[in-house]
Amino acid sequence: MRDGVKLFTSIYIPKDKTQLYPILLNRTPYTVQPYGPEFKESLGPSALFAREGYIFAYQDVRGRWMSEGEFVDVRPHIEKKTKQTDIDESTDTYDTIEWLLKNYPNNGRVGMFGISYPGFYVSSGVIDSHPALKAVSPQAPIGDWFIGDDFHHNGAFFLPHAYNFYAFFGQPRTGPGLTRPKSFEHGTPDGYKFFLEMGAIKNGLELYKQKLGTNIPFMEEMTQHPNYDEWWQARNILPRLKNIKPAVMTVGGWFDAEDLYGALQTYAHIEKQNPATTNMLVMGPWFHGGWARSDGDRLGNARFGSKTGEFYRDKIELPFFDFYLKYCQEPCKIAHPEAYMFETGSNQWHRYDTWPPKNTEIKSLYIQPDGKLSFDAPTATDKNAFDEYISDPAKPVPFIENTSIGMTREYMTDDQRFASRRGDVLTYQTDVLTEDITLAGPIIASLIASTSGTDSDFVVKLIDVYPDDAKDFEPNPANFRTAGYQMHVRGEPFRARFRNSFEKPEAMKSNQPTKIEFKLPDVNHTFQKGHRIMIQIQSTWFPLVDRNPQTFVPNIYLANESDFQKATQRIYRTKENATSVKVYVLKK
Repeated sequence: MRDGVKLFTSIYIPKDKTQLYPILLNRTPYTVQPYGPEFKESLGPSALFAREGYIFAYQDVRGRWMSEGEFVDVRPHIEKKTKQTDIDESTDTYDTIEWLLKNYPNNGRVGMFGISYPGFYVSSGVIDSHPALKAVSPQAPIGDWFIGDDFHHNGAFFLPHAYNFYAFFGQPRTGPGLTRPKSFEHGTPDGYKFFLEMGAIKNGLELYKQKLGTNIPFMEEMTQHPNYDEWWQARNILPRLKNIKPAVMTVGGWFDAEDLYGALQTYAHIEKQNPATTNMLVMGPWFHGGWARSDGDRLGNARFGSKTGEFYRDKIELPFFDFYLKYCQEPCKIAHPEAYMFETGSNQWHRYDTWPPKNTEIKSLYIQPDGKLSFDAPTATDKNAFDEYISDPAKPVPFIENTSIGMTREYMTDDQRFASRRGDVLTYQTDVLTEDITLAGPIIASLIASTSGTDSDFVVKLIDVYPDDAKDFEPNPANFRTAGYQMHVRGEPFRARFRNSFEKPEAMKSNQPTKIEFKLPDVNHTFQKGHRIMIQIQSTWFPLVDRNPQTFVPNIYLANESDFQKATQRIYRTKENATSVKVYVLKK
């Protein structure tokens, strides 16, 4: 690199020397193994690429595994570099491409791909990129770790995902090497039990030290930044996605439990900040990385009618890279649509010129008395027109019905009947639909809520309720009964202290109706005729989301056990204080 640091890179070259091939680069913090005489079992984004002939370059990023230098989590981008030692992931990518071009015969064109954290390195590497970089595909890329990806959603901490990931990934190293971090032993397969008994988050930091014999620097540093301050904002790559020249194809999964936000927002920010750039979005019915390593025909109890992963790899991904790295004579543009989107519910692929589609209208689904939900605004004028529940941090609502030590990918489509039966979950549903309704775009939860405490979380879930006579899916090895299935389509928490600002949290005034409005990630889902649309509202979602003390404290990461209190939560449904969920309905 330009500052003298050396990055370990494994390079796989076609045996054929009769022609020049393009380079596909993958930069990762997860190791380029195997090292030594062994070879990777597969190369490229899929097995199709090795048959096509590419040079594949895999690199341990700065400070990880066999690479030199210091590792920095989601390293901030330096917009104005003034000296040789001003390095970031953009400069490391540029220097790597320059080195590869000079040292291996090639056709002068380079592409980049990566899923999840490696997707972040694609996003950062495309900024002020090398002229030879012609096509990139950030897939489930990290966008913003405080607002919507991985470890926080709207400021709410995704506890088992962060805790279990950093128990392995966050252990410090002494220098380049192959020593694998020590495993963390939970002592139980039951995540609900483990994290409830662990108690406040600060107790978890002590458990790291006890069980691993080391601290976790990033987690400790994170706890000093409970709000969306400059430390978090510097790690948000989205507003820095400017001056992008290569063709971009961002890929994500509708049921990605980790980086759904990152995929949607990476596309949206590139589109807004680089209007002349070829910018595409592909979204399928996939879990995290499912487009690369599954058939994509099912997830949990949900079925999608075809092998969507195979279709993507063969008909979308390979043609994209082949076109820009082999056949394109600039200027040129592939015939792929702006947005290649899979519509769940109806289980169909659609091609759109924009995302969200232009032919949508925003409608509001209002909560009504007796658990009803409709597009009609409430008419009640009685200020006591509300529904209430008691939220108890000592007995939080589980996010799944089964046992798991961590965040499951299937929770994104899990049956919600178990939650509907709880007294601390409010459930509202429409009448049986007389025609199909397709939602295509973001969901905006607009709650009028109060709490007897001074802080609270509010979780909003969108659910597709199947008819009571729905036929079971075939094949059905788990003997899952589809009749009455409450399919989780989308869900998101919001930490009420951030209702006015993520930078400056505010306590709630006890028992005072307050507007809390926030976005849930986009959907493209058809609620079919004979189904119902359901909304659930709750204040705990454990251990997926850490427990809010429901008492306003300056730093929830450092809350004490005594701070956790029961609270009475009210959701209002009057003419003046109407709670609703705004949706983008596709016009027919």
